[in-house]
Amino acid sequence: MSPGKQASDGQAAGPMAAGIELERMRRRVRLSRLALLGAVATGPVALGVAVLSGPTTVVAAPAAKPATVRTTAVGADPAGYAQLFIGAWLRSSTDDATSAQAQFAQSLAPDVDLPDPAAGAHPGPVSVSAVRSAQRDAAQWAVTVAAQYADGRVRYFAVPVAADESGGSFTVTGAPGVVAGPNRAGVPESPYSVTVPAEGGLSSAVGEFLGAYLTGSGGVDRYLAPGVRLSPVSPAPYTAVGVQQVFAVEEAAAAEGVPGDGTMVRVLVQVEARDGAGRWPLAYEIGLKARSGRWEVAALESGTAGNGGRA
Repeated sequence: MSPGKQASDGQAAGPMAAGIELERMRRRVRLSRLALLGAVATGPVALGVAVLSGPTTVVAAPAAKPATVRTTAVGADPAGYAQLFIGAWLRSSTDDATSAQAQFAQSLAPDVDLPDPAAGAHPGPVSVSAVRSAQRDAAQWAVTVAAQYADGRVRYFAVPVAADESGGSFTVTGAPGVVAGPNRAGVPESPYSVTVPAEGGLSSAVGEFLGAYLTGSGGVDRYLAPGVRLSPVSPAPYTAVGVQQVFAVEEAAAAEGVPGDGTMVRVLVQVEARDGAGRWPLAYEIGLKARSGRWEVAALESGTAGNGGRA
């Protein structure tokens, strides 16, 4: 074969070989991509094998944008605002619109007229308390306020109050209306159905504990179960405390002897406390635990106790 022919054949073989090699590379890339997709579907172990098996290009997915969380401001209950308004409104008069009470009432309710009490009418209330509030919608509230007078009368007023979007500003939107007071709720059955003997060890234990707790006589620590921390009322409000009745949830509280260690009972103790101003009926819910033949206070439900007042 002539040198010219050989050169021509060589020049033709070069591009052909390059094309074959390029096609092989493309095929390897396609196979690698298929292996990678299959590995993603089958799990992390297969994914690792696919990555090691051949070169491939991995394009990072764009980071997801953080979700926007919209919160709605929860407005404060305007009960105190309505209470302040009724107190000032009932103590104001159109005859003295420049008084401090009248000006304060008008600052809380610019569009509400002042009352016009007759000459010699009863003075304003001795106390005013918000007893109920209901939110009608996002911006409207109805607050029931009780006004108590020196002669024992109580009147209830319904006060319409508007709140702004933030729930931090209020305005009385209209004149109050006199309404009936809230109905008295039914009393649920008490769980303290077991009568505990007055002469038993449990009654004595709670009597001594409450004596120390309310009169400052001795310390309370010796009546507490291990791990319970409780400080007596200070300064001591009473000079003497006497147990009137003790009721329990569990039958074990009424047993003649102290049950086994770790036995827990809950009791309701009715006491009579005395000081220089008189006698005062009080009640306490107390949890007790049996240990070494005696009852120890493990929880004081009625009162202030450190660490929850529990063992």
